Amino acid sequence: MSSPVLVHYEIQNFYQNHRKYIFSRSDSQLLGSLSLASVDETYCQPLTKIGNITINPCGLIANTLFNDIIQLTSGKNANNTDLIMREDGIAWRSDVRFKYAQPKGFKYESCDCNTCACDGTIWTCKQPYFDSKTSTCYRYSYPQDDTTQYLYETFPMVINPIEGVKNEHFIVWMRVAAAPTFRKLYGYFNEQIPAGETLTFTIHNNWDVSSFKGAKSLVLSTTTPFGGRNPSLGYSFIGVGGFCFIAGVFFVLKQVIRPRKLADKKYLKYKEE
Repeated sequence: MSSPVLVHYEIQNFYQNHRKYIFSRSDSQLLGSLSLASVDETYCQPLTKIGNITINPCGLIANTLFNDIIQLTSGKNANNTDLIMREDGIAWRSDVRFKYAQPKGFKYESCDCNTCACDGTIWTCKQPYFDSKTSTCYRYSYPQDDTTQYLYETFPMVINPIEGVKNEHFIVWMRVAAAPTFRKLYGYFNEQIPAGETLTFTIHNNWDVSSFKGAKSLVLSTTTPFGGRNPSLGYSFIGVGGFCFIAGVFFVLKQVIRPRKLADKKYLKYKEE
């Protein structure tokens, strides 16, 4: 498989295209606003509050986030070195830049892991966040933290407090699918995978599909300058083309068997006699 090799998760029988589901979000809240307009609050119901605690972000889409964790355990590239699955750059750049922002008043800073502490006055965190990828510690502060449940608190296994709504897995999920069976990009390999190579993944199974009688699977695919493979588009072209061919044959036969002569007076009806 030539690079890039894309890693998708596929969901079956989940209707992200339902009208109630599509509108159940607050774009202003996703852009950092702490207030919720009455229209957005109506759309987000019933996922706006838990008792007296405000849910940020609100709505069905954000709070049904696909939270399985997929990790590559083993696999070699064409040079016989370990493959690395990248998870950055999977969301649209325009979405990351213009449609999502941390809450206004959010702040953070890196600190020494040995001395870093959250004092409770400037920093609202209970303990510093440790980024295992960069071996860096961060302390942070969220506005109205006592009365708000933020995304990193709803999904602590997949969302870290520094990224929040800027997490690309979350942004990919928020771009809803048009069909009940869909694939979403989870990661990719920028290396060629040789034929016969076995890739092993470890999956933390958090996202339940039994409640809606669905199914989920892991799919590896490649892409071309024209995009990925999309059988449904081909079926549509064949169906429309077949209909046009049959209609064309019908009109040709009709013209041959019972032609309509040009300027035939029997088709002219000005006034009924």
